[in-house]
Amino acid sequence: MSQDNHLDGKVIVITGAGSGFGQLVSEKAAAMGASIVASDVNQQALDVVVAGIKADGGAAIAVAADVTDRAQMQVLAEDAVAEFGAIDVMLNNAGIMPLAFYADHKNAADAWEKCIDINFKGVLNGITAVYDQMISQGRGHVINISSIYGNYPTAGGGVYGATKAAVVFLSESLRIESQGKIKVTTVRPTGVPATNLGTGIVNPAAVSGLLGVNTMDYMSKFEAAAAGQMPANMLDRNEIEYFALEPDLLAEQIIHAMNQPWGVTISDITVRASGDGYVI
Repeated sequence: MSQDNHLDGKVIVITGAGSGFGQLVSEKAAAMGASIVASDVNQQALDVVVAGIKADGGAAIAVAADVTDRAQMQVLAEDAVAEFGAIDVMLNNAGIMPLAFYADHKNAADAWEKCIDINFKGVLNGITAVYDQMISQGRGHVINISSIYGNYPTAGGGVYGATKAAVVFLSESLRIESQGKIKVTTVRPTGVPATNLGTGIVNPAAVSGLLGVNTMDYMSKFEAAAAGQMPANMLDRNEIEYFALEPDLLAEQIIHAMNQPWGVTISDITVRASGDGYVI
């Protein structure tokens, strides 16, 4: 039985919409009839995404904003209301992943500080930018992207993981304070290699903390995939051995969390490839 479309007519604000999950969710939600307020620091990428949505018959506007700037985030919310009259869903998606060991602190310090500003303060700024509007409407939905890195401390993931654990705290606090007014969903993706998150890694060896005893085996699978030598079953999403989640599959689950009746909340969701090697 197909699910009802609860996105048709909703106004959805999405940060980090210029690429990755943000772009995919923007496009999928627009195709279901939602009006998209796409935001990113990259105006050029944002314009391309919005132009594509409009070319496919969807409704969208581009609002360049830096999530670390409270004033810019407030303008983003105001522009959404001015254009579409409401904010039904806020997806706090923008984030970076500067994995590094403490021994890397000289090289990692600037990236860590930026990570705290974007991943933690940026989510807080997104929540507070839309909070008053949602309360005045009597309903709203905030979706925050955390990570399995926020589940438990790992070597190499101290700062990044701490910001993602903070996202869980922000989300749960908001849920408790606003029950019956604002729905809250926390999304904890597993590793999704085919995104640009990996470009922010400071020390590639730091990923070993997430893989633990599976490090050598799992990294060999990536090498095999890059060389075109991976068994077909490990590349097939319909097989239980499927080893690495594609961005499109995560975007589909975010859409699923959005596409619920107002009275139903998917409050916490972890999405994994069935055969991945991540240990937390």
